[in-house]
Amino acid sequence: MATNLTILFISLLVLTTAIRIWLGRRHVSYIQTHRNKVPDAFNSSISLGAHQKAADYSSAKTQSAILETSVQAVLLLLLTVGGGLQLIDNAWRGILPEHDIIRGAAVILSALLVSSLVDLPFDYYRTFVIDQHFGFNKMTPAMYFIDLVKHSIVGLLLGAPLLFAALWLMQGAGDYWWLYLWVVWSVFNLLMLAIYPTFIAPMFNKFSPLGDESLKTRIETLLTKCGFKSQGLFVMDGSTRSSHGNAYFTGFGASKRVVFFDTLLERLNGDEIEAVLAHELGHFKHKHVIKRIALMFFVSFIGLALLGWLAQQDWFYAGLGVNQPSDYMALLLFLLVSPVFLFLLRPLLAGYSRKNEFEADEYAAQNADARYLVEALVKLYRDNASTLTPDPLHSAFYDSHPPASIRIARLSTFTAH
Repeated sequence: MATNLTILFISLLVLTTAIRIWLGRRHVSYIQTHRNKVPDAFNSSISLGAHQKAADYSSAKTQSAILETSVQAVLLLLLTVGGGLQLIDNAWRGILPEHDIIRGAAVILSALLVSSLVDLPFDYYRTFVIDQHFGFNKMTPAMYFIDLVKHSIVGLLLGAPLLFAALWLMQGAGDYWWLYLWVVWSVFNLLMLAIYPTFIAPMFNKFSPLGDESLKTRIETLLTKCGFKSQGLFVMDGSTRSSHGNAYFTGFGASKRVVFFDTLLERLNGDEIEAVLAHELGHFKHKHVIKRIALMFFVSFIGLALLGWLAQQDWFYAGLGVNQPSDYMALLLFLLVSPVFLFLLRPLLAGYSRKNEFEADEYAAQNADARYLVEALVKLYRDNASTLTPDPLHSAFYDSHPPASIRIARLSTFTAH
């Protein structure tokens, strides 16, 4: 069984990595093929120069992702069947021979640290080379690393108790430890949804109440019409880090907030902002957030049940390069290798997300003017340098939103009524 798992894992890793690289190259080729002509639907609203900038920006990001994909695959091989995780485990067994839970946390955090350090140069390159070149980055290296330290500290403070709880349950809660852990994981995620807007997000950005009284009245009228109660309307200083614009809802239950990037408010007029907000309210009205949370809980339930079984199988460890089975190694192996086995399901998840976007667009068209949503989207596509011509197959795997041409065409059917 161990040998079979090793062969299966390596085969799937090679296959999925090859598919990801192939999709990336297809995407770049498709974009560059259509670089010199603006799609007909955008002829009057997006210049050839803006279209070419989006093509080059998307291509640069994709080429960087192709290299990162290859490096990540090699790292995963080295950590698993290459024996890297076992070396880390051996090192910590020498330091903490008698403390299983503490040692387990140290092994997991060490492996995650190695992965993060490998990913760091790619993230830095995207920020200070690609985004800088195309005029989106507003961060300094000092700000970047301060954010990195903040994220690491917050992640450790929030994640460490959950990790210790997981290892404690695996060690002492009996055969159904995975069920108890699922309950803890679910409660933790709901708690994060509640406290993130008020306590965590302000550590990284400044949130100010929306000051434009006319716009505020207009938005509050729309919220009331749609039956949405929020804790307030806020403007986030997104311009301190990037010139990209966005708007979103955050929080859960009574802690819900409506957040606008300051860059978005600078670019869109009142009609367009109202239309964008109506789209976001469409997600609320169709209960997309609740459905996604329910889906996440269902998938985590199945995953933890599977882990509960795999943790008892010696071949699971041996087949992935670990010769000393342990609770913490079972958890770590599962976290690292499960994405390889789930990759081919990505089109299903992306398709479900795009369906949600279409539903939210339709709701926006019913509660605001679809023409203004089209105008807002065109501005966002242009200002964020989002490609108008993604490769359809790449889009099917990776895009949570419908391609621009399809989305605009569908919205245009509402403007015609």
